[in-house]
Amino acid sequence: MKGHVLSTETPPQTDPDQLPPFTEQLSQQLGGVRGVVEAAVPITLFVILNPILGDRVLGPLNGLQWAIVISASSAVAIAIWRAVRKEPIRYALNGLFGIALGAFLAWRSDDARDFYLPGIIQGGIYGFLLIGSALIRHPIIGWIYAVVAQGGKKEWRDNEPLVDVLSKITILWGAVFLVKNAGRLWLYFADMDHALGYVTLFGGWPVTIALTAFTIWAVRRKMKAVQAAGAGTA
Repeated sequence: MKGHVLSTETPPQTDPDQLPPFTEQLSQQLGGVRGVVEAAVPITLFVILNPILGDRVLGPLNGLQWAIVISASSAVAIAIWRAVRKEPIRYALNGLFGIALGAFLAWRSDDARDFYLPGIIQGGIYGFLLIGSALIRHPIIGWIYAVVAQGGKKEWRDNEPLVDVLSKITILWGAVFLVKNAGRLWLYFADMDHALGYVTLFGGWPVTIALTAFTIWAVRRKMKAVQAAGAGTA
């Protein structure tokens, strides 16, 4: 079979020195500090306001409804502000759908837990997709990394050591998503909405930033090791 023919050609490598600096790559992946902050604003507002406002009725709405309105409004306002300034709104839109769906479910049921339900389901699906993509040697994190660090080029697919490390990293991402959202699901069924909010908040962007930083570090380290091995046998 063609796929099993051994080749004596050296797979194309990417020079780590030609990549953007580590901090620049991290910023590009996350949309910069501003992108991280803006994405975290709606959920942060809900997590803070929901326990503070509680079940009190304030005017036409109860505490939960005010928390929903303020959280959802902040997400819409951020997207509109970016659009007016003709700035990319993809980072704002990424979370807007989940916030809107969660707000709708929580409003309809009058249960704060349902605000987090779409994110729990979405995170679980992401976990299975990430692990599945790694098992078939098309790691999702690899494709994302190629878009950010290599301008969308596919040369990384011919670099077996790089595919290996990206597959392992993708499995790590998937495992973290599954474990985190299994814990959130347990809190959901345990009716611990405040704890669910804190886990969602501190297990969201902080964990994503840590995984992204580890991914960039591991890939750059592997690329340098492969190049050093190639230079030693040249």
